[in-house]
Amino acid sequence: MNFVKPTTTNKRRSNCFDPLKADINSSNSCLLAGLNTAFGYSAYAVLIYLGIHYSLAALLATILGVLFNFKTTGWLVFRNRNNRLLVKFIGTYVIIYAINTAFLGVFNFFKADMYVAGAVMLLPMAAVAFVLNKNLVFKG
Repeated sequence: MNFVKPTTTNKRRSNCFDPLKADINSSNSCLLAGLNTAFGYSAYAVLIYLGIHYSLAALLATILGVLFNFKTTGWLVFRNRNNRLLVKFIGTYVIIYAINTAFLGVFNFFKADMYVAGAVMLLPMAAVAFVLNKNLVFKG
């Protein structure tokens, strides 16, 4: 039986979501993903606490997240400092916002606690963001 070993030689791309493709920088990527996620969720939770509708809270948190995440994700995860990718990065977050808001709407329809709904969506949306950024923004 052949097992695929994680490689430590390719330091260019980190993959927090696939341990078989992880490299030496994956723990840094996971920590950064955690920081970016904590920032975005904190913004969302504060806005919900202030009584802002979940869709507007998600939009504002996404905008703040885009501003916060572009440089950290581009440079620290994908080793790319190209500022011209910002438009593509924003485009991925439009998609992420649409998916997230649709699911939050389902939670809201069923009268779920919107703090819990936002927390439930964290990991799936982080995975979607990683895949979109890897394949649409920082590819190559």
